[in-house]
Amino acid sequence: MKKLFFLFLLITSIGFSQEIALLKYNGGGDWYANPTSLPNLIKYANQNINTNIKAKPATVEPGSPDIFGYPFVHMTGHGNVVFSDAEIVNLRNYLLSGGFLHADDNYGMDQYIRREIKRIFPNNDLVEIPASHTIFQKPNVFATGLPKIHEHDNKRPQAFGIFIENRLVLLYTYECDLGDGWEDPEVHNNPKEVREKALKMGSNILNYIFNN
Repeated sequence: MKKLFFLFLLITSIGFSQEIALLKYNGGGDWYANPTSLPNLIKYANQNINTNIKAKPATVEPGSPDIFGYPFVHMTGHGNVVFSDAEIVNLRNYLLSGGFLHADDNYGMDQYIRREIKRIFPNNDLVEIPASHTIFQKPNVFATGLPKIHEHDNKRPQAFGIFIENRLVLLYTYECDLGDGWEDPEVHNNPKEVREKALKMGSNILNYIFNN
């Protein structure tokens, strides 16, 4: 029933403005970090890849039935993430019925989000997404995969995913910090070319969601 409801929302929104959301989670992590990132990504995508997304993202909680109304949910933060058992079930149902979750480590989230992802999909492993995957190819080509935006621990950037029947339903970006690259220029003083890379990669993610 939830799957049919989600598909209905997608079908009835064709030709109309879509809405994406930021995940408000428990555990103490700063889910509200990077407040300008999603609005900037939305503006960029609407101008460059012909999306029609509402300018202001919604805020949704992992246990809310409202989450089924958003084709894309983004989460970020620097610390702990804790989902209740009911939230785990709701998130799993959301992802299995056509939803998409992007978890972007803002530095310090890694051990916690990996634990919670394993609770959502105990029988599926996070796998590194190869550079040949369509999410790195359309509409912008990232020949080596996920771009590096912030140094953090000076490790290479990695994109991990959960695939269900060959569909990427959950994307976890690590040692990259796309959200910082989407923020207003004066927040992190990233060079223009670095912000452009981050926004192009973000556009690829949205393109994948709306066209696959």
